[in-house]
Amino acid sequence: MERPVVIIRACPDYDTDRIADLVGEGLDTLGLRPFGRTLVKPNCVASGPHFPHAYTRPEFLEGVLRALKSRAGDDLSELALGERCGITMPTRFAFDQAHYVPMLKRVGAKAYHFDEVPQVPVPLYHPERLRDTMWTPEPVAKADFFVNCPKFKAHPWTTVTFSMKNYIGIQDDRHRLVDHDHRLNEKVADLQYIVQPQFIAIDAIIAGEGRMLTPVPFDLGLVLMGNNQVAFDAVCCRLIGLDPLEVEHIRMAHERGFGPVDLDAIDVVGDVSFAEAQARAQGFRTGLIRVEDYFAGTNIRAYSGPPPPDGGHDYCWGGCPGALEEAVEVLRLYDAATDEKMPPVHIVFGAYDGPIDAEPGEKVVFVGDCARFHGDVAGKPVQIESVYADRSTKDPLEAKYADIYAKMVSMGLALRTLNQEDVVRITGCPVSVAEQVLMLVKLGKLRNPYFDPKQAIPFTSCYLSWRTRQLLNKLMGQPYNVTEAIERGAARPAQNLPPAGASSPFEAG
Repeated sequence: MERPVVIIRACPDYDTDRIADLVGEGLDTLGLRPFGRTLVKPNCVASGPHFPHAYTRPEFLEGVLRALKSRAGDDLSELALGERCGITMPTRFAFDQAHYVPMLKRVGAKAYHFDEVPQVPVPLYHPERLRDTMWTPEPVAKADFFVNCPKFKAHPWTTVTFSMKNYIGIQDDRHRLVDHDHRLNEKVADLQYIVQPQFIAIDAIIAGEGRMLTPVPFDLGLVLMGNNQVAFDAVCCRLIGLDPLEVEHIRMAHERGFGPVDLDAIDVVGDVSFAEAQARAQGFRTGLIRVEDYFAGTNIRAYSGPPPPDGGHDYCWGGCPGALEEAVEVLRLYDAATDEKMPPVHIVFGAYDGPIDAEPGEKVVFVGDCARFHGDVAGKPVQIESVYADRSTKDPLEAKYADIYAKMVSMGLALRTLNQEDVVRITGCPVSVAEQVLMLVKLGKLRNPYFDPKQAIPFTSCYLSWRTRQLLNKLMGQPYNVTEAIERGAARPAQNLPPAGASSPFEAG
């Protein structure tokens, strides 16, 4: 493997012309020329006026796409943008709210909504894998030149979300939630075997600190580019004073041979020195805060016990607790009085064996399949048993998902006894951000953000188009059988995967 390169360039604002020039020069520095089916993957987990710093900005993507076109040879057969936004919401709605649609028309690029296209299998061979097969959208599997365009952000589940973590959006809902639990970092590391980007460009002009869906804006004024995900993420980590080996998915990918993390093994170039970039990033806050600490001083009392023992974790960083943190921040965006309106409630995760300081009449909610408790609540004995199913029993081919309307119904049924009972159990692994938003709406009698009248018409239109496309795909017979998909040539080409028994993609020679 050649020494990876990370380029740091100054970019004070979202000037599309300047971004196009910087990215074009970055491609030249790396000796890269797009070809064939060229696919750009942004981070568009959420977008629109309530989430202005959660996604890769359209001005940034327009500059990237224009640069790719300017440097492409005659054999560029397709230039496209593809993503799966946060679950339950149609990606086409997220694209609409992010103003990607007019931008793509100006550039002449195609849009792929990964929740509306066939999903194909990619076999895994490395010994540490969680699954023998992962599923990815067909445009990803068939891309010839893959470009990763993440947003420079913190993350409540994985500390940061740079290039590698952006891969959570190369799966549709049903497969995205598989292993999205205390072993999420391992899942992100496994996703690296699907495809490696030839080029990375991160939107670090206005970064997002503290959170993932509702980050606090941090004026960084940078565009970083590179050609190796591990090296790239390592440089981003070191810019904010974080040891990349403390971020589990980066450490795992490094140990499996995907790239170096030491600056001595990486060529860092550009018109901004590493020291200057570090100075700009000083004070950037990451997102790893335990749920008990996150809600200290509010009417929400959170309690967390350990998750299931597989993986050796004492806290479920990748599942329900972090989703609760994001859920309350979403509600605060729509109603500034959320904290004042919320009555005292107690929310319990994992196998908790400590006291629950609930007064009579206060609601106690046990969240997640692995929630377990034997003890007294407000002077009454309570027994909650874990219903967690071992991951070996969870077949990705049988994975289910529900859109936001289905979640509204299921959450309403789960909470229907709240008026009569003080203790409620909500199952799921994980219980998603959307579901916990609905839970808090019910507990606090809060405004439901999904009924925002300003977004009702565009959301309904996108929802119907999304469901129609999924129905058509089903009628056309999407490949959900590994043998069938491989026979059709839909699986990722073997040369992009390590051979059987190899622990590193580079052992193939």
